[in-house]
Amino acid sequence: MIAGLAALTCFVVIDQLRLFGEPLLSGWLSLETQVYFALIALLLPGVFWVFPSSYRHRWSDRILSLLGFVAPLWLLIHAEPILNEGWEFVAPDHAVFASLVLWLLVLEGVRRATGWVLFGIAGVFSLYPLFADVMPEMISGMSIGLRETASYHAMSIESIVGLPFRAFANLVIGFLVFGATLQHTGGGTFFIQLAFSLLGRSRGGAAKVAIVSSGLMGSMSGSVITNVMTTGQLTIPAMQRQGFSAKSAAAVEACASTGGVLLPPIMGSTAFIMATFLEIPYYQVALAALVPSLLYFFALYVQLDAYAAKHDLQGLRDQELPQLFTVLKEGWVFLFAFALLMFLLLVMQQETLAPWAATLALLLINQFGRQRMGIRALVDWLVGVGKLLIELLVILCAVGLIVGALSVTGLSGTLVNELLFVAGDQTWVLILMGAITSFVLGIGLTVTAAYVFLAIVLAPALIEGGLMPIAVHLFILYWGMLSFITPPVALGAFAAASVAGANPVATGFESMRVGVAIYLLPFLFLLNPALLGFGNGIEIVVAILEALGGVLIIGWAAQCRLPGGGTLSVWEASVMGFAGLLLALPTLTLDPLRLANDTGNYLGVACLLLALALRYARISLTQRSADA
Repeated sequence: MIAGLAALTCFVVIDQLRLFGEPLLSGWLSLETQVYFALIALLLPGVFWVFPSSYRHRWSDRILSLLGFVAPLWLLIHAEPILNEGWEFVAPDHAVFASLVLWLLVLEGVRRATGWVLFGIAGVFSLYPLFADVMPEMISGMSIGLRETASYHAMSIESIVGLPFRAFANLVIGFLVFGATLQHTGGGTFFIQLAFSLLGRSRGGAAKVAIVSSGLMGSMSGSVITNVMTTGQLTIPAMQRQGFSAKSAAAVEACASTGGVLLPPIMGSTAFIMATFLEIPYYQVALAALVPSLLYFFALYVQLDAYAAKHDLQGLRDQELPQLFTVLKEGWVFLFAFALLMFLLLVMQQETLAPWAATLALLLINQFGRQRMGIRALVDWLVGVGKLLIELLVILCAVGLIVGALSVTGLSGTLVNELLFVAGDQTWVLILMGAITSFVLGIGLTVTAAYVFLAIVLAPALIEGGLMPIAVHLFILYWGMLSFITPPVALGAFAAASVAGANPVATGFESMRVGVAIYLLPFLFLLNPALLGFGNGIEIVVAILEALGGVLIIGWAAQCRLPGGGTLSVWEASVMGFAGLLLALPTLTLDPLRLANDTGNYLGVACLLLALALRYARISLTQRSADA
């Protein structure tokens, strides 16, 4: 059943595709809202099959599934009067009833799919319009009745089928299908084998393989936990066999999988929603995110190379590694699919068509290859696609309820003004507030839910403070991702620890050390958008070189090791890390000290020299003591 719903969902989306403004197929659903209600009718019933109730007799699941189909289908049939007669504000009784049913089903669906946290937040916010006028002044808003609230949630384009859902329907589904197709046709295995053949021989090669393979797989899947539990099953044991401790191996995988979600070209569903918020093509988001993500993986590579050198960890033996030519010969189709995707995205600028064309190419070539998928494998592929879409659908519908409540009450504008008032003219206060809020929300919510909430409430305040919109949105995304490797939650680190047999808390703190660059990078590109590709060529090159130098020094400091083989004490590493921070920061004009950029660089060089002087003095003192 799930496979059939997934196939129908793909058909509905493909039927709406356009090439140079002309529909590819019939485009039989004439209204945009009809497409949205059709997708809900196809996918919402599935949440009650994928996440069944705990009761022994599950008749309730069948009833809820039927209602999950009928309610949005009714809205689809009445889409024209909803639009023409403004039913989202004044609706007849039968429309209100259908709206109430859909509202409750979305809440129950998100409870089953994600648990009580998002359910509770979405539930409270969705009810907020009923009592907004009696709240404290800072969070007060316009109040409306139950009928109007239900109608607005279900039938307006600002709530359940609001901006997050529109991004899902227009962009996210295609890229999720492409990522699932890559994995089911063997793309995951290919990227792991390719990484082993390229990097397995270098010192600490298994960890470097984890960086590349988990980064590529994370970009396809868009899920940190899924990535850890798939690629981690291969990379973590390989790292442990090579001499990495259990907590270090798990930390490397958790950090690489977290970074993968930030790595173009796919980056997970949140990046597509970001493009919709910013009203720019998705490829512009991907290009802007490229340099920061590569800097993050460069920092991981530097740290792991230093770790391997410090513990004298050699590369894997040739007999353990696949041959590069053989890997490329068997997996060229995946490189071709990525090349086709990039061509359609960057050259043809057909972002809605690109993932579907690449998926079709993958499936066609697979059917003519030696490892072609049979009927059973195709069904499994559709089931995997269906489960992905079902879970994300209910999450985005629930997030839509939050967005709708903020919209109809006017609370979003109120909160923005209050934040600006609290921060005054100190933009750095807003930045710190944004970082902390993003991290806290990332603990309790999915990354997508946390991002959407903050993109409405916090991002406008930061932009009003003079910061670049795309930098602000990426900043929120990065800090929302940090909860995957930062205790007390650290879900990515804890999942990797379960694979490695390591202590979860120790793995979480080790992940913080290994992934230290991800805490710094958001501030770098927020303060200087040249790292996102904005500015003239010289500005971009200088910003990248400064960031590379700073990240390099911070990576060495985090491992307490110099590139020539010398070790650092904790104090020396701290001074050296601070030097890297000063060198990496592109400008300190938003700092409360008001230091100029050149002054920061001079201080960075001075701190670096101080760290080296402290090390020299310590070695000299030790040598004199030994001689005495």
